Amino acid sequence: MISRHLPASSYVVPLGALALAIAVQLFGIPGGHGHAWVTVLVSFFTLCVLLVTVFVVLEHAEALAFRLGQPYGTLLLTFAVTTVEVSIIVSMMLHGANNPTLARESVFSTVMIVCAGVVGLCLTLGAWQHRQQDLKRQGTSAILSVLTALTVLTLVLPNYTLSTDPGTFSPVQLVFVSLCSVLLYASFVFAQTVRHRDDFLDESAAYAGVHAGNTSRRALYANAFFLVIGLVGIVLLAEQVAVGIEDGLAALDVAQSDAIVGAFIATLVLLPEGLAAIRAALNNELQRSLNIALGSALATIGLTIPAVGMASLVTGRELTLGLSSGDTVLLALVLLISIHSFGTGRTNVLTGMVHLVVFIAFLLLLAVP
Repeated sequence: MISRHLPASSYVVPLGALALAIAVQLFGIPGGHGHAWVTVLVSFFTLCVLLVTVFVVLEHAEALAFRLGQPYGTLLLTFAVTTVEVSIIVSMMLHGANNPTLARESVFSTVMIVCAGVVGLCLTLGAWQHRQQDLKRQGTSAILSVLTALTVLTLVLPNYTLSTDPGTFSPVQLVFVSLCSVLLYASFVFAQTVRHRDDFLDESAAYAGVHAGNTSRRALYANAFFLVIGLVGIVLLAEQVAVGIEDGLAALDVAQSDAIVGAFIATLVLLPEGLAAIRAALNNELQRSLNIALGSALATIGLTIPAVGMASLVTGRELTLGLSSGDTVLLALVLLISIHSFGTGRTNVLTGMVHLVVFIAFLLLLAVP
């Protein structure tokens, strides 16, 4: 990989998405009595624009990763995507009636989609093309240890506290857990970028040593600008689509509507990182692939929980974080499998298939609880 020149459409699409998002925010989706087909068409068009924008944002993020070098490019993509998810969750928490479990379902879905679905696809497709792949156990073990601590503290511990109802934290406990989440994630970022940077670098990466000084600053700033513009458009459009899905499921009285909406939000915002991780695995850059995938799960918990916790404390809206017993079993299973999968420092197709089976079980229980 020598250059990252993007087509003109990569600069037009983010601007168009932002303009459409502003129009939808100001005027709403047209329709009404006798014009339901107009609402459906506009909603479908909005969703298509949103998905196209996600792919364009991925291109800008990868161009920045190419110019900044690793692991900074990966971290930039992670921060950007997590900002999208936090914005959507907080805005939907404040939309209409209180929805105390939305943050929990979105965070849990992110962990399951990443650790079972995205990682499973990366390991399976990468090993199918390259037979077997190597990774750095030091870096991957560090990611898994932080991920395990964060998930248990935020999603399991609330079920066993005594100060409040099961599944919830008291204000003091919520502040403490939020601070712990930020501290753990900040420690991970420091280790990845400064203290133990070599443990997270993929030596086979095609652009591991490329830096911004080797390319045009103008192109660097342009990619960063349109990345931000595209993400803002995605946030505003995704909020409208997610709210529509939530209202539709509520009208149809669908069971587990919060879980379905949470999974939809997680899937949507993880598309850029998921695709980037799969591409890296196909290029035989497994460590970079895992940095992207598992790093997104870490950022989701480490940054989303403090954000929604602050929103809950400020607005006084109840926040339920504790998982059900079935979800707790799935979470424990995927974390245990991940520890075993990466313990040897080498993966193959069988390793990936195990993760994919757990992901299919997650989807089944989402549809048929």
